[in-house]
Amino acid sequence: MKWRDSRRSDNVDDQRNNSPSQFGGGGSIANFLPIIRMLIGTKVGRIVLAVGAIAYFLGFNPLSLLQPGQQGFSQAKVQNSPEDNLRADFVTAVLGQTEDVWGAIFQKSFGKAYPQPRLVLFRNGVRSACGQASSAMGPFYCPADNKVYLDLGFFDELARRHGAPGDFAQAYVIAHEVGHHLQNVFGVLDKTHQAKRRLSKTEGNALQVRVELQADCYAGVWAHHAQKQQQILEAGDVEEALQAASAIGDDTLQKQAQGYVVPDAFTHGSAEQRIRWFKNGLQQGSLQSCDTFKAAKL
Repeated sequence: MKWRDSRRSDNVDDQRNNSPSQFGGGGSIANFLPIIRMLIGTKVGRIVLAVGAIAYFLGFNPLSLLQPGQQGFSQAKVQNSPEDNLRADFVTAVLGQTEDVWGAIFQKSFGKAYPQPRLVLFRNGVRSACGQASSAMGPFYCPADNKVYLDLGFFDELARRHGAPGDFAQAYVIAHEVGHHLQNVFGVLDKTHQAKRRLSKTEGNALQVRVELQADCYAGVWAHHAQKQQQILEAGDVEEALQAASAIGDDTLQKQAQGYVVPDAFTHGSAEQRIRWFKNGLQQGSLQSCDTFKAAKL
């Protein structure tokens, strides 16, 4: 993939050097087991523990109160390797490409500026407006703060665990998350969130699949126009993206994890569906080609 001559985005927040420990405050939960055992023994103590647990899941670390001068995540300074910095530069370039593509489309289609998202690079864990998250979640988009969150370590997992190496496979992942930002701008995420409240879990999963497949299609639309504008594609690039889409299909992941497939539990779509919708956007290059919600067959 050709990216080194691309414009770099100004919308990247690099938080990699702020590496959080699992429980924050620089201490392990094991250090506080005696206090926890004491609290469990009383009614008031159990209430305190319950409040503390709720606070933790809302993003505040109650253990930090027991360590003066330290709150929330501990900030362990980490030196980034040259390879890691090159990846960060790549992400900045790809985000810039998405801004250029969607900026042109918004001006032509809607006569207005594209509201650009920000992208946060982090390591191990991060606190977003959608709550606290670890790198195990993989890349995600938070509609509450209009930000894409990415731990660069996911690219290693994409290559080693999922067998999808290559820079264009990585670009596909970024473009997919930017696709969710577009859905947020268009009001799709809010509408589906409201609709899922009225649906069963199986029906809600099926609706979420349509959300994810549309983001895959938007990633294809980006690639279509980025190729027209900047000639970014090299031999094998499309195959890299298709391999990535296949590798993170629900059926592929379920087979790896449990040896069998449960379609009712799909939330992102099968490998075949993810490939097809990315290719649909790549070939047609239009927002209209990505209406997964009206499609009779996914």
